[in-house]
Parts: sequence; structure tokens; C-alpha cells
Amino acid sequence: MSGDIHGLATKLGLATKFYDAGLCRREYEISDETLKFFIKTLGYRADTEEQIARSFQQLEDKRWKLGLDNIYVVEEHNVECSVVILSSAENDDKELTLIERQTGNTVNVSYEIINNNEVAQVDGKEHLRLKIKINNNLALGYYDLSFRVKNKTYKSVLAVCPARCYEAPAMDKKLWGFAIQLYSVKSERNWGIGDFSDLKNLVKICGRAGASVIGLNPLNVLMHNFPEEASPYCSISRLFLNPVYIDVEAVPEFTAQDKGEIENEINELRQADLIQYSRVYPLKMKMLERCYDRFVEGTDKKRQAAFKAFCKEQGADLDKLAIFETLYEDMSKTVWGGWRAWPEEYRHPASPAIKTYAKEHKSRIDFFKFLQFEADRQFSQAQDMVKENGLGIGFYRDLAVGVGKDSAELWSNPELFVPEVGAGAPPDAFFPGGQRWCLGAFSPEALKENCYEAFIKILRANMKNAGALRIDHVMSLMRLYLIPDCGEQGTYLYYKFSDMLNIVALESHLNQCVIVGESIGNVPEGFLETLQAKNIHSLSVLWSERYDAGWGDFAAPSCYPSAAFASVGTHDMAPLRMWWFGYDIELSRSLGLIADDHCKGEAYHKREIDRCKLLFALDSNCVWPEDNLRHADCLYGEKYPEGIEEAVLRFMSRCASQVFLAQLEDILHVEKLQNLPGTDRDKHPNWRRKLPVTLECLESDIAYVRNIAAIKRER
Repeated sequence: MSGDIHGLATKLGLATKFYDAGLCRREYEISDETLKFFIKTLGYRADTEEQIARSFQQLEDKRWKLGLDNIYVVEEHNVECSVVILSSAENDDKELTLIERQTGNTVNVSYEIINNNEVAQVDGKEHLRLKIKINNNLALGYYDLSFRVKNKTYKSVLAVCPARCYEAPAMDKKLWGFAIQLYSVKSERNWGIGDFSDLKNLVKICGRAGASVIGLNPLNVLMHNFPEEASPYCSISRLFLNPVYIDVEAVPEFTAQDKGEIENEINELRQADLIQYSRVYPLKMKMLERCYDRFVEGTDKKRQAAFKAFCKEQGADLDKLAIFETLYEDMSKTVWGGWRAWPEEYRHPASPAIKTYAKEHKSRIDFFKFLQFEADRQFSQAQDMVKENGLGIGFYRDLAVGVGKDSAELWSNPELFVPEVGAGAPPDAFFPGGQRWCLGAFSPEALKENCYEAFIKILRANMKNAGALRIDHVMSLMRLYLIPDCGEQGTYLYYKFSDMLNIVALESHLNQCVIVGESIGNVPEGFLETLQAKNIHSLSVLWSERYDAGWGDFAAPSCYPSAAFASVGTHDMAPLRMWWFGYDIELSRSLGLIADDHCKGEAYHKREIDRCKLLFALDSNCVWPEDNLRHADCLYGEKYPEGIEEAVLRFMSRCASQVFLAQLEDILHVEKLQNLPGTDRDKHPNWRRKLPVTLECLESDIAYVRNIAAIKRER
């Protein structure tokens, strides 16, 4: 049976074997039982030879039962699609109609119909597949396509895409900027967590420094009822913003009297070493509820009209999010287990019970809509500041690879996601134990059947107010590693890579947004070359730009890829000072992520070698500050070489990559990790670290002044 089940799995896009990306590459053979499970999750059966044969036939028949696919994603210079008709209708009158969605105009097209004599018997009738080739040069965008054969009309969507992603005019020269976690920004005015007003002030600082880009962590909405679930990579909807970033004092309905009541609590939260989500978020919600009541009862007709227009523009997606949040707030008082544990009538957003509930709880639902309205308004103001200060790219947003399984996205459209599995990653050089993210993953078949609408909406939502978009784990456009909820062995599920790439390219042009792909991990052979041909910029990280799988020398700045966004590290990697002293090794051992003291000793020994190689790279490129040259090796981490962060930033600023992103953690000598993958907050305070210097003091901080000067010297 193995041969047949492997063939069926392959046809469904499931890998029957794969290699990981560990230092010692290992091949994995997927068991028949695991394949049966995944085949079942995709809607087919493979328990017996008869079921496998029937599944094969279902797939073959499906190909012939559709007159037109629901969508055709094509490149602008090769616009063609196929249509299946009854062979008996081959000589009937035919007519093709295209309507441009953006304008509603009918497009006059010249086309030809090509018969390649491709036929099949389905349900006792012979069917014929024809190719339709459009000869016109069509504008980029989406079209409603109709193909009439005598009295029968077939309908589809045509997406006409560019060959390459958008490139910002500012990128004709080398640029630099900052990569920040917005929540971590410290200021003398925020409520213990970075907010959109801090972002506006950061834009001004960047403008004065000559920076062109601000890289942001994902800004998507998280769980309202459990604010300590703070990972920005596990949202409840990638379509909307996290209201924790609202500057409550900038809400028009907020008053000085309101602030007077909570001044002491705000000061406590501001002075706390870590972000206290369980206090910050409820405090903000309490004040925003008060603001919302005033908004409803107020006389500002212009603002109320803007709110109505926002709700209308966001449509059913905003309705579903707000209903989900209201329901979750109610249900969490008595029901545990997330939305799947709710009474049956509330698990389906289109049910009569939901419609009744929405009418009965309109005020609370509108409050959640108000949060999105205000967050959008404040973020848009920050984007206005980008334009005023002339940042060449502006905000470089981050699109998470998946969404929380207990989320509004899955509740709203469960049919679009693969059931009973979560996304993750097999072992690689950075995470030798692999990763279990427990994120919802789109079903490739369902995604195409729905004309990629959900994917397109997510792209657009995260390209809003952005000059560039980082696609987290960009390999997911091609394949995603899935792990059963109740199992250990996972495998890769393949997507329609060409379609996904072309839609990304189309949306990048429509939204004038540069695309960057995060490709650290298990990268398929030839994948990076495909991205490069599509003008999707890579990410180049100092710690991974090394020879011999991370054991060799650091690559010279001139060897970095030009079409890349470069940085020293990421939020998942130790900042420079922590790395130098090896505190990350000790932390991993204390939490059991390093198995034993022998392994810890080996890690320390490798770090000694790494320090030596980093110093060699810095020395060879003459990047040490002239007034603070290196006087000792410090190879055993006995002290921190003064000026090393300036040297590293000069080294990276000199690299060939188009954009360099500096991390404030490195500039400000932070020696603690922002996020430690594989741990939760009970072991490590992930997503809770604040920067050590306030925005108000940043430009006068000597470390900031010296390091910015070092960057600008090379850029």
C-alpha cells in the first residue's frame, strides 16, 4: 500500500520524506499512519487500497468537473487559462468577457482558443479541455472573467501579476534604519508600554538621524481576555491592530480629569522593569470604555461619521472580529477551551444565534470596533509623520506566518484552515529541537477555491501604512511544516507556490510596498534564487552570514547580498553584549534547553572560537573606532571590548545590502534576550523587556550618539 499512499500524498501536496536543516542533516521518512492522518485532514481517505483508489479518482474527476477554476493567477506577459466543456459543444458559439474589478469597466480583448486534444470521460460523458490565450497587454490587477459557450456561462477571477515585486525609488542608494519592538519602547509619557505616539516621536528621531526605515514587530490584535498572551506572532486576526498600542491620552474623548484619577498607577507601570500586560491592558480598556461612552453620547458629528465610514469599509471582517471578542469575553467566564468549546450555535458566525447575539450586544460589539477605529487613526497619523519627515521607506511591517488557533480568523473561516494540526518547523542550525508554533495554517485547496481572498486581505491589511513588508518564514509561500495536535511526527504541506508568489508581487505593486522574506531555517534548494528573481529581498543576519554552516569565518561586508535587509540579529537572538558574555548559553542550560553541562561546555568552547572569528573580521575590515581601538582579545568573555558595538555596526553598515537595520538593544548595551523560542512566560519574560533609555533621553545618550555616528560614517 505504501507506494499508492505515497502517490496520493504527493498529489495532495504532502511530503513523504524530507531533510531538516540541522548541522548534521537528517532525512525523515513519513510513516503510512502519519500520511493517512494528513490525507484525512485534507478531506480524503487512505485507510484501504479501495479508499486510496477512490481518492485518486475524486482528484482526477474534480479536475474535469470544473468548467473554469475559481481563479487563474498569471503573469502579465503570459495571460492564459483553461476551460473544460463537453466535447459535443466544441463547435458552439463562444465569447470571453473581462471586467476590471478596480474600475468596473469591460475590457476589449483579443484571444485565441487552442485545442490540445486533451479529453476525459467523466460521469459517462466526454469532456474537452481548451486553452484560452489572451493577446492583449492587460493592466495589473483583478478581473472578473466570463466564458460563454452557447447558452452556458462559466465564471472565474483572473489575477494579472507583474514579473517582479515593487521596488521603492528610495532604494536606488544604500539606506539604514532601526528594527524595534514597539511594545519595548520606553518614554516619559507612555503607560508602561510603547504606543503609537511613541512611534510618531521615533519617526522624528529617525528623520533627524537620517534614517529611512523603521522595522516593526507584528502589530496585530491579540486576545482581549488574556493580555499576558503577548506574543505578537500569535494574533487572533492578522487583519487588525492591537489596541494596546493606542495612546489613550491622544484619544479626543480623554480628559485631564481622567488622567488625574490614574496618575499614580501610570507612574508605577512606567517605572516597572518589565511590561505588566495584566495591568496595562485593563487600565487602557477602562479608560477607552469611558472614551467610547463619551464618543457615542457626544456631538462630534464628523468623528462619528468617520467611525461609520471605517466600519463600512472594513465590513464583515470587522463585524466578525468584534462579535468574536464580545462572545469570548462572555464565554470565558464559564467556558474553558476556547471557541471550539462554546455551545454549537455560537461556533458558526453565520448562525441565527450569532445574528441574535449581535443585535442584543450591539453596544459592546461597537466598542471593539471603536478600538480598531482609534488604533487605525493613530497609526495613520504616524504614517503621516513618515511623509512629513521624508523617510524613504518608512514603516517596515512584519507579517506573521500563521495565526492563533483559538482566534477570530479560524472562528470566522474554519474551512480555510487545515484541521487538527499546527504549524511549526523541523530542526535547524538555530533550533536543533525543532519548533512547535501551534499556529493555524491555510489549506492550499481551500485557499484557491476562495480565490485567495483571505491571503490577499491579510497582505493588504499589513501593507497599510507600510513601505516594506517582512513575510515571516517566507518558505511558507511554498511549503509549511505541520504537526498533528495529538502527535509528534509532522510533514510538509506544499502550497501553489507560483500563485502565492504572483499574488504577493501584485499586491506589492498595488500597495507600493517592498517585500522582504525571512528565510532562516530549512530553506529548499533553489528557493532563494526564485525569490531573488521575483525581487523579494532576503534577510541577512550577521550570525548567519558565516561559512561552513556557522562554524567558519564571518563573511566580509562586500560578500553580503545586495538585495537584502541586513541586521546584526533578530528578536529571537541574543543582543551583542549578551552574546559576547555567553549569557544566552547559561540561560538555555538553566531552562533545560541545553541538555547537560557537557553540552554547555561545548557551547562555551564554540563561543570562544566565534569571538575570535568576530574580532578577526572586525580587525580585518578596520572598523574599530579610532579613539577606542581594541586593546585585548577578551576571548573568554572576561570583559566586554569597549567600542565593539561601534565596530560591529560599522562592519554591518559597510555591507553590500541595500538596507541595514540597527537594533537599539545593541546600541544601548542590552544584555537580556527579548524572546527565547521554545519557552513560555513561566520560564522567560518573552515580549516584556523594555529598552533601558527613554525616547526623550535617547538622542543625548552617549552610546546612541557614538553608534549613530558610526553607522552614518559607512552609509
